[in-house]
Amino acid sequence: MFTALGNLVAYQWLGLLPDSRLGQAVQFFVMDVVQIFVLLGVIIYLMGLLRTLVSSEKVREYVQGKPKWMARSLAILLGALTPFCSCSSVPLFIGFVEAGVPLGVTYSFLIASPMINEIAMVMLISILGWEVALLYLVAGLVVAYVGGVLMEKLKPERWVEDYVWKIQMGQVAGVASDNSLRGRHHNAVAEVKEIFRRLWKWVLVGIALGALFHGYVPQEWVETYLAGDQAWWSVPAAVLLGIPLYSNAVGVIPIIEAMLGKGVPIGSALALMMSIAALSLPELIILRKVVKWPALIWFAGILAVAFMLVGWLFNYIFA
Repeated sequence: MFTALGNLVAYQWLGLLPDSRLGQAVQFFVMDVVQIFVLLGVIIYLMGLLRTLVSSEKVREYVQGKPKWMARSLAILLGALTPFCSCSSVPLFIGFVEAGVPLGVTYSFLIASPMINEIAMVMLISILGWEVALLYLVAGLVVAYVGGVLMEKLKPERWVEDYVWKIQMGQVAGVASDNSLRGRHHNAVAEVKEIFRRLWKWVLVGIALGALFHGYVPQEWVETYLAGDQAWWSVPAAVLLGIPLYSNAVGVIPIIEAMLGKGVPIGSALALMMSIAALSLPELIILRKVVKWPALIWFAGILAVAFMLVGWLFNYIFA
């Protein structure tokens, strides 16, 4: 549906050519903006309704009453089963924070969701074989689990923006306590408006940057700078190169296939894939309006190091 809307606006209403860089950038921008705004509105509204029925304290007590490994594993499983890109995962991240889910568990979801999904796994199996796909799956699960644990050790609750906590506590300006069905609806709508008011500009900026890179950074340029280079720094270069780019795991697999055909080492190609999928600049821009700079820097640093370690490991195994 979102792809069709992007095609309609870019190629029919605006008359842009599908094979032009501008056309691809506009199509991507329209598709992703609509998708993220819809997800943001629906998820925050549902979380607002849920919180009027079940308090965030009860949710927190329920999660904390379970073994940490179980809560984290369930979050990772949910992330793996939701085929969202990194920016599309942010609305669910916000919803989990508002619902009182511990942030360490929530970060595990945020890492797993864009990195792993069933469609990407099927495509990886068809391109690289089940052994490589299985290793990638294991690597993604480990990165999501360990990354969440490390973020939890840093006590990231202190770095969540104050307005998110106010929403969680039902302190949104202008919202009265009303437990009728109509009152619950109005409270949920007020939360959606509050989140939109704070995020809409940053969503547009983030997706616009992603669309520009999507449309104007040629695949051949990526292949040229990474192909045929087994030097240790090719993996960090792949991770850094992936940050400004933007796609989901499924969308980037054809690029990875072409890169492998050009002689790019498999570890470097997968490091690029993970970086594009889970550590994109648009995601970081949007996430910054939810968490403060220290949390963002630690999150990006932990993932960058993890992706480099995975890339080096794959290059060593398949050298």
